[in-house]
Amino acid sequence: MPEGLIAPSPHIAPTYARAPIAFARGEGCFLISTDGQRYLDFGSGIAVNALGHSHPALVAALQDQAAKLWHTSNLYEIPHQRDLAERLVANTFADLVFFANSGAEALEGCIKAARRFHHVQGNPHKYRIIGANSAFHGRTLATISAGNNAKHLEGFGPRVGGFDHVAFNNPNELRAAITEETAAVLVEPIQGEGGIAPADLSYLRALRETCDEFGILLIYDEVQCGVGRTGRLFAHQWADGTADPDLMAVAKGIGGGFPLGCFLGTTEAMAGISAGMHGTTYGGNPLASRVGCAVLDVMLQPGFMERVYAASNRLWDGLGAIVDAHPHVYQLRRGAGLMQGLMIAQPHTCGEIVERLRDDHHLLTVPAGQNVIRLLPPLIVSDAEIDQALEALNAVGVAIRG
Repeated sequence: MPEGLIAPSPHIAPTYARAPIAFARGEGCFLISTDGQRYLDFGSGIAVNALGHSHPALVAALQDQAAKLWHTSNLYEIPHQRDLAERLVANTFADLVFFANSGAEALEGCIKAARRFHHVQGNPHKYRIIGANSAFHGRTLATISAGNNAKHLEGFGPRVGGFDHVAFNNPNELRAAITEETAAVLVEPIQGEGGIAPADLSYLRALRETCDEFGILLIYDEVQCGVGRTGRLFAHQWADGTADPDLMAVAKGIGGGFPLGCFLGTTEAMAGISAGMHGTTYGGNPLASRVGCAVLDVMLQPGFMERVYAASNRLWDGLGAIVDAHPHVYQLRRGAGLMQGLMIAQPHTCGEIVERLRDDHHLLTVPAGQNVIRLLPPLIVSDAEIDQALEALNAVGVAIRG
């Protein structure tokens, strides 16, 4: 293996197609490899490092809390967990928050809450959840069933029942799929793993109206698209209150790189999540909650979201120019905020372009479905860093054209 590259460990389960690189530290939007090479990170740990690497506010919060208290369990009150819940409620549709450790756990909680809601309403026959094609909601048995990706389901025996699927962004098809057993609708306001596909705001509004009409719950998976990534704290908030959900799963950016997830809900939607009905050992622990508070301290500062929006427009315009210049490589751009993607033109593959960008230009991106590369920079990305990424994309287009 060439010098500087890292071989896979024979002691780690081979579930990931890892790049042969290891990183020693991070600084803002850059990662520095163990051999001292700097990489511009437009993957952000798959939309996790929302404030970049080693953000001073997060480092200070984590160091201070680590010297005091790490874990007590949810048998006791956790002050920073209370603070974080209050701030999430104050800035969203929700009344209640349940803290977990990951997006998949948050989605499991939403699924359970939706089914329990109908149970306590005296309608236990309502348990089915309608999802969208090309969705991704996690890797647990229930969430791979909710996502309905054949590759993710293969070999794991009978799928968890109670999930139906319809075309994304098609409110009429979803409406037609509702039955007496339907409990909820589950969608991502922007599909991430499925290839950076934003929902139309009219679609989200139609879902809200349809769920109200049929007495079922609306669940948003904002694990990847939430926490500031679109220039609002949550992506559905661009509908200005006309498409709010009943339940919402959150993770990734809320911890800024520290494991933290949660699901939020209205008092009514969370009626079934009572004492003993759900639980977690680590969720909302003092360390995670303190970091989550620090993330919101930064994101809720005046001007922060406006800067994210301005940066997203610069990236969007730049990607448009890249597509126009190199249609033989980049077929189209799509996305919203700082969650954007480029569909790669055949016969090229997203994996090929991700490798070229990484190895030849030290730009880190993330592959997705539908032959799309994801561009998910930290929300603190500068104009100069956006321009550097665009230059790398352009250079790959030039090199392939020859």
